[in-house]
Amino acid sequence: MSDRKPKKSGGEPLASTVIQKKTGIAHLFAAGQYSAQGFKRLIQEAAFRHELLAFVAGLILFVLVGASLFEFLGFIVLMMLMFSVEALNTAIEELVDRISPEISTVGRNAKDLGSFAVFCLIIANGAFAAYVVISRLIFV
Repeated sequence: MSDRKPKKSGGEPLASTVIQKKTGIAHLFAAGQYSAQGFKRLIQEAAFRHELLAFVAGLILFVLVGASLFEFLGFIVLMMLMFSVEALNTAIEELVDRISPEISTVGRNAKDLGSFAVFCLIIANGAFAAYVVISRLIFV
């Protein structure tokens, strides 16, 4: 985690920056600030907002069917993993759009692979939630 400061070179500042690394407790607070900024950016994505709604709906559904603590924990861990992969997918999309604004096969492949990773976790979360709900309703 770092602060970026423009290099001083006599006349005009250069485009590059000097990165000053934070250490100790300042590093911890900087990391928290960067994470909050990432969350603010991610909440702008419709897909992430849908995933948050699915998370809340899943928690409510788990309460209604009487899921165990370990089932709740498994669901929460899977959802946090999905949120993480969604954040990485959004980062990939932003980088591709910045580096290669024109349509390219490489850029499209990078975006498609990120999307596939999110899709895999959606399936895993759905399968786990379905298993918990169905097993609780059948074996009541």
